Amino acid sequence: MHSLNDFDYRDKTVILRLDINSPIDVETGKIVNCNRIDKSLATVTQLLDAGAKLAIIAHQGDTLDYQNLVSMQEHAEILSDKLQRKIDYIDDVAGPAACDAVRNLKGGDAVLLGNLRYLSEEISTFENAVKLNPEEMLNTYLVRRLAPLADFYVNDAFAAAHRNAPSMVAFQELLPSAGGPLLINEVSALTRVLESPARPAVFVLGGAKISDAYGMMSRVLENCIADRILACGVTGIVMLIAKGYDVGAKMKKFIEDRSLDAFIEPSRKYLAEYSGRIVIPQDLAFERDGVRQEISVESLPCDELFPDVGRGTMAAFAQEIDEAGTIFFNGPPGVYENPLFEDGTKSILESIAAADGYSVIGGGDSVTAAQKYVDAEDIGYICTAGGAMVRFLSGTSLPLLVAMEKSLGK
Repeated sequence: MHSLNDFDYRDKTVILRLDINSPIDVETGKIVNCNRIDKSLATVTQLLDAGAKLAIIAHQGDTLDYQNLVSMQEHAEILSDKLQRKIDYIDDVAGPAACDAVRNLKGGDAVLLGNLRYLSEEISTFENAVKLNPEEMLNTYLVRRLAPLADFYVNDAFAAAHRNAPSMVAFQELLPSAGGPLLINEVSALTRVLESPARPAVFVLGGAKISDAYGMMSRVLENCIADRILACGVTGIVMLIAKGYDVGAKMKKFIEDRSLDAFIEPSRKYLAEYSGRIVIPQDLAFERDGVRQEISVESLPCDELFPDVGRGTMAAFAQEIDEAGTIFFNGPPGVYENPLFEDGTKSILESIAAADGYSVIGGGDSVTAAQKYVDAEDIGYICTAGGAMVRFLSGTSLPLLVAMEKSLGK
């Protein structure tokens, strides 16, 4: 794809698609993590310093997390504060007020337009139900309204690269397009993990959303991308069940109520086919009378929920991480938000930060945990993406990357 340095933006109108979708506190309605905003600052600065007239488009929330589908006024305020330059905001996506704001921009000015998800054509339910291709998206409201006002399109939103939405894949059909430095860096970091990892390559797969772990597990094992998978979180529990351990009635009910028992049979397959390459927990932590307790898996069953791994597992994982040439971390080992069950996540992230190997951390909860427990300077790369990262490592084609490659000749 074209890079940001391939064009002259002075006094040209640039549509910049960012992903600054941020966690929102349910009680205050305020942003609680600025990681994606921070990662966008260099791109905005470069374009404004180049004299661009900058129209920023971005989203917050979706139909699946409606509580986060809010105005982006605070995003503009945070951008202005961090950049020490004014980023205007207008609570209109592509209507008359938004178009006037874009037309009135001067070189070095920027405006953040309203939440893209205010438009039905930008929400996931529309994407899943209507299934437009990029050429058909040229008739969507967003593209019809904004494309005629712009000279260039820049995308720096790898975290949304799996979305087949007009803001992600349609402007490339009409405008000279470039990938921002964040997009290019994210792709480069994940490509390094995927295609040329220093050995041994260790994948730490945890968290509660285990479809992500299983989405990439088959490929990274089959293609020898991962030499070891350290299974923890709910993935580790499912692996223990597949291995024949009785995790107790409460834990079984937790798994079954969420239909996660569907992953037991694939786990048996992976454990059988890739013997020795999947490392499962040695011990688990639970709460009894307000006190953290730990139990060896050899002493199961124990009729408790297990929100963290134990110290034996932490030590075993730390040794694997210390010897690794490449470390990929997706999904915390425990419910780190609870002080009783933060030890596993804290310990393993500290091991990654101290390791000599090249490390990549990705996924919203993983990034939040890393920011809590370690210095970002000690991590090789912190990825802003979740779903897009998983799909990339799973070998799935990403609509954004297809669109950017297609636009290369324009």
